[in-house]
Amino acid sequence: MAAYDEYPSQPTKASSSWVRRLETAAEPGLSSKQLFLTNHDLKPVEPARRQWRHISFVNFWIADSFNINTWMIAASSLQSGLSWWQAWICVWVGYSIAGFFIVSTGRIGATYHIGFPVVNRASFGIWGSLWPVLNRAVMACIWYGVQSWIGGQCVFLMIASIWPSFGQSPNLTRELSMGATVNYFVGFILFWLGSLPFIWFPVHKIRHLFTVKAIVSPIGGICLLIWCCVRAGGVGPIVRQGATATGSNLAWAVIGGIMASISNFATLIVNDPDFARFAKTPGAALWPQGITIPVGFGLTSFIGIIAGSASAVIYPDLGAVWNPLDLMRQFITNGNPESGVGSAGDRAGVFLIAATFVVAQLGVNIAANSISAGTDLTALLPRFINIRRGGYICAVIGIVICPWQFLTSASNFTTYLSAYSVFLSSIAGPMIIDYYFVRKGYLQIRDLYNADSDGPYYGKFGIQWRGYIAYICGILINVVGFAGAVGTEVPIGATYIYRLNFFTGFIVSGGVYYTLCRVFPPPALSPTGRWMEVGDFEDPSLVVGADEESVAAGRVSSGMESPERGEKKWWSIRSRKL
Repeated sequence: MAAYDEYPSQPTKASSSWVRRLETAAEPGLSSKQLFLTNHDLKPVEPARRQWRHISFVNFWIADSFNINTWMIAASSLQSGLSWWQAWICVWVGYSIAGFFIVSTGRIGATYHIGFPVVNRASFGIWGSLWPVLNRAVMACIWYGVQSWIGGQCVFLMIASIWPSFGQSPNLTRELSMGATVNYFVGFILFWLGSLPFIWFPVHKIRHLFTVKAIVSPIGGICLLIWCCVRAGGVGPIVRQGATATGSNLAWAVIGGIMASISNFATLIVNDPDFARFAKTPGAALWPQGITIPVGFGLTSFIGIIAGSASAVIYPDLGAVWNPLDLMRQFITNGNPESGVGSAGDRAGVFLIAATFVVAQLGVNIAANSISAGTDLTALLPRFINIRRGGYICAVIGIVICPWQFLTSASNFTTYLSAYSVFLSSIAGPMIIDYYFVRKGYLQIRDLYNADSDGPYYGKFGIQWRGYIAYICGILINVVGFAGAVGTEVPIGATYIYRLNFFTGFIVSGGVYYTLCRVFPPPALSPTGRWMEVGDFEDPSLVVGADEESVAAGRVSSGMESPERGEKKWWSIRSRKL
């Protein structure tokens, strides 16, 4: 099996220079131009690293679904006036749609074994793809900080369960100049430091963390669900709470719940190829993702919705608590009204559940944010940044953005989600339309690493203008409504459009891209005009990713052969001069 640093630096006269020492692992013999397009983490995944099977993707999404953020999004629908069952229906519909989009983008990575930054070069250009990649990297860094702050709250609960004074001391609960309290900031730093060792591991190995999380985290979630129902006096008082919204307000609350679920997946929709490229076979990334996402997130959201509804019964003065961690804090501070300290049993329960949530937050932060940011940052400067280094850069940015500012209220949180999904949906539109309807499954892998001006994916000055026009159109359709969401007076029609922001952004950007490609066909389309993928080529010279030796030998090196069959390195980038 290939080591993570498969291509060690070659000894040269300049090997002692600090620049050489900073370079990442890459194929020997690449030119300076090539080193700004690829490294070990950006190249197509060779068979030795394709270790994600069907169960790996099931474990991945089960692990990803059990996190506090998912509960918060689902429970926030209760504050919009929905009943528990209406909020749950919104979750199922939203995540089913998200699963469809995930499978659509993941199929590209699982087939050609390339990540989002490389896939994006086909629709936005060799250098033009850097802007969408930067958008995704920024989002991943922000999410890393947000999820770390939530994980820090879990650490805070663990400490406060042991030492109640940690959560009550005036010296620890005073607000810092940055807006966070001392005790929560301590929990945040401890969680942040504890996450750093896990960034070190390569992507194809970190799947074991998801397996552990898929076992541990659901146990904590189910325990919290049972506990809330018992303290609320059974399920009856919870389910009898009806919707408070009526008429058009109810309709828009339902739409808002669905869109919040989709917006939660906006980042993962565009970068699912980063994980799917490690699939053993393309099928391993199909049904396991399409089924596990709505089921896993639906069940997790059910816990958040019921816990949020139960809080209104347990603490009538508080109403529905959209953050389950706030509810758990009530258990250890209001359990005994006289002393303000919960019983030993309550504190022990909170400690154990919070510990499982720490594992949950760690897993989702590494999977959805650290690896994603690392992959994206790698594409921005592959000569000096790999996934590991990018992950640590993401961790640093996660602190400086002051993530607690995003979680001050449910409305702030959902507004932020909706705002950024506008940009990401306008990236997903051209990306999906390009692969399925324009190129019909056909990609010339080596040309995706080709920076020559005559390359089929290069475009004008390295930018594919069709993708950028579509991207801008997808943003413009929502920009007025976004202004209204942040407090500006805008026409009601713009507000309605913005409430459907992911769909409007995707449909407009995808439709514009397809129209432009029909009027001005791009190069490197399917040679037959029909659907074609790796392994579908009768002429070995057309096989994408095949090197000259494989073609000369008459062997179709589709990338699906096992290493034992003595296949050549079809993923070699050197086989074509860039």
